[in-house]
Parts: sequence; C-alpha cells; structure tokens
Amino acid sequence: MMLADLIDGDDFRQRLQALGVRIPDGACPETCARMAACKYNEAGVEGLPEAIHDMLQHSDEMLPSVRQAIDTHLLPRLRASE
Repeated sequence: MMLADLIDGDDFRQRLQALGVRIPDGACPETCARMAACKYNEAGVEGLPEAIHDMLQHSDEMLPSVRQAIDTHLLPRLRASE
C-alpha cells in the first residue's frame, strides 16, 4: 500500500518559510496563510502565486485546514493583485 504525502500544517509552513515568509514554529495553517498574505500585500513574496497554484494542484492531498486557510486568506489577495 502506498501512502501519499499530505500537505499538512507543518509542510505548508515550511513551504512558506522557504519563500522568505517569517512564520513561528508551530503556527497553525490559518496563521501561516494570514502572515503570508500580509507580507505579500506589503512587500510581495516572490514565488508565492506559483507555490499556491502548485499546492492547489494537489488539493486531494491537502488537509482541509490548509485548504481553508489558502481559500480564506491567500486566494483573495493573489486574485486582487492580478
């Protein structure tokens, strides 16, 4: 049996940190998304739209809390900047 890698809160936080968003360890997905959205709004985050697009391509492997955080905090900001 093969287990898929889930995009959980820790993975989500690590992906955002890799883009340069400062997020405290143990932050929940909502906090991560909120902090990334604020930084994106203030100074931009290079690669954030692409990273979110990539994660959404694997939404069947994403925990609901991560998906909800993206939908609530990041997608509106990313769409507003298009």
